[in-house]
Amino acid sequence: MSENKIILTKKIAGTAAFAALAFVISLLEFPIFPAAPFLKLDFSCVFILLAGFTFGPVSGLCASAVKELIRFLIGSSTGGVGEIANFIVTAAFIVVPTVVYRFKKGLPTVIVTLLIGCALQVIAALFSNRFINYPLFMGEQAKEWFDKTWQYIVFFNLIKTAAVSVLTVALYKKISGLIKRI
Repeated sequence: MSENKIILTKKIAGTAAFAALAFVISLLEFPIFPAAPFLKLDFSCVFILLAGFTFGPVSGLCASAVKELIRFLIGSSTGGVGEIANFIVTAAFIVVPTVVYRFKKGLPTVIVTLLIGCALQVIAALFSNRFINYPLFMGEQAKEWFDKTWQYIVFFNLIKTAAVSVLTVALYKKISGLIKRI
């Protein structure tokens, strides 16, 4: 087997492992704002980011897509709409940090790009909730509900991305050494 095939096999297997971990962790979700109980915090994005930092942005996006597909297949309470919106929001968060990391490594770069990803996730969450989730779940009252809850969406996504970023940075060096040995 050629060296390229071995590397590709490791990348696919590693991406699948991170997707599986992300899925399992996504089941441990909890609301943090009683006024917006549909906003549930979970730490699955840590493993999505780890996949992206370790194997590249495409692996991170694939891990996210697989996680959302599995969530949909095991019985989504949103009929797939929440999973699509979550994929969009996660993609907005991970793309900049994982793309830039391929070209410029180092903690300062990671921190700056995670902050950019945080801002992009907040924007994507506002748009996906306003134009996907709310219209499909609330019909004609979508704009009214969005006007009442958009602040919760912003604060929730700021809290989530900050927590995910801190955990990812804390875990990456420990996990990257293990992955390199494998």
